[in-house]
Amino acid sequence: MTGKKDPKYEHWRRRIFGVTWLAYAGFYLTRKSFSVAKNELKKPAVLGLTKAQMSGMDGAYSAAYALGQFFWGTLGDRYGTRKVVLFGMMASVVTASLMGTLSVAFWMGLLFALQGMWQASGWAPLGKNMGEFFSQQERGSVMGFWCTNYALGGFVASIIAGFAAKWYGWRYAFFVPAGLLAVIWILFFLLQRNRPEDVGLPSIEEYHSESDTVIDAKEAPAAEQEGTWHVVSAVLRNRMVWYLGAVYFLVKPTRYLLLFWSPVYIAERMGTDTAQSGWLSSMFDLAGPIGTLVGGIASDKVFQSKRMPVAVMALLCLAALMLVFPFIPLSRLGMGIGMFAMGFLVFIPDSLISGTAAIDFGTKKGASTANGVINGMGSIGQMLGVLLPGSVESLLGKGQNIWTAIFVGLGISLAVGGLMLAPLWNRLPPKAA
Repeated sequence: MTGKKDPKYEHWRRRIFGVTWLAYAGFYLTRKSFSVAKNELKKPAVLGLTKAQMSGMDGAYSAAYALGQFFWGTLGDRYGTRKVVLFGMMASVVTASLMGTLSVAFWMGLLFALQGMWQASGWAPLGKNMGEFFSQQERGSVMGFWCTNYALGGFVASIIAGFAAKWYGWRYAFFVPAGLLAVIWILFFLLQRNRPEDVGLPSIEEYHSESDTVIDAKEAPAAEQEGTWHVVSAVLRNRMVWYLGAVYFLVKPTRYLLLFWSPVYIAERMGTDTAQSGWLSSMFDLAGPIGTLVGGIASDKVFQSKRMPVAVMALLCLAALMLVFPFIPLSRLGMGIGMFAMGFLVFIPDSLISGTAAIDFGTKKGASTANGVINGMGSIGQMLGVLLPGSVESLLGKGQNIWTAIFVGLGISLAVGGLMLAPLWNRLPPKAA
């Protein structure tokens, strides 16, 4: 990487980093509303939702989110980040606002499923945007910082929705986040551009004197023309992308179970109210930025841009923690520490697989499709994860302890994912000849 820096180029790199970070963090404002509001929505005086109903709604959301990842991922490469994200973000604002007006469970579930489709428009195209402005040699560290968006975004969103519900009523857990995301939409419209070339700058590889990576080692970079269906097709034929998707299928259920259900888990185990449960569960999200930073920097500085070693170690440690966590007597302090530790460990492989490695192996030209495939497969696992509480309760019966079986099952899944990644310890994407 050359040490010579162009002030205009560096300005645009900072600008794109900032506005894409804010955009994806903003998506979490409307994503977390339903999760935080659950403790109110299950009250008979509100909607009286059961665990099975809420799990079903989460499952519908996750199914739409998984489908949306494949759909928006390919469109992100074909039509560019800007068009896809602006549409999806505004649709999310409108849907969240409508959810806050509802009093019927069916319509709540239907709109939450639609929210899943709009939420899926963010990650893959925004990851592509980052790949256009940041090169492979720096990508682990940069993406480590950038992936704090969904960790910190979830943390802030939990607090905002929790206190909005406490101070103004549960409907404002939807209204307030929607209003804030509308403001972010305006900023994104004003500040974002798709590629350095769109503002008269050279490609990031030319700027950093770095060889292009290619999707297919047999093809030259010129043959993989950006914005074509050829690039999309090449990514869809890439076995490494699908293999990472299979591993992510085993990882993502844990993150989303804790993301969607930790307030309920904490309330049932500790007897805390909605605000306290939201605050304790936010420790999971708060740890995420630290995990993504540690994982990304370690992959660049310690393992020379290899992503797999760090992911493997974190997955095996998290698997052990998940297996023992239900059996540990906990205080509120202990619960907070446990949530923090799980967040730290899960966000390391999550960010490396779904963010950095997806761009590495999909290349900047196919990063959105690669992100879509990997996150789409992960989201199928996510769907299973959020359905677990309702499914296990139906199996064991109401009033039974469902959480031990859930945590042990997820611990086994994480261990399998770590063992699958281990043979790829030294894998890097191919370079152009």
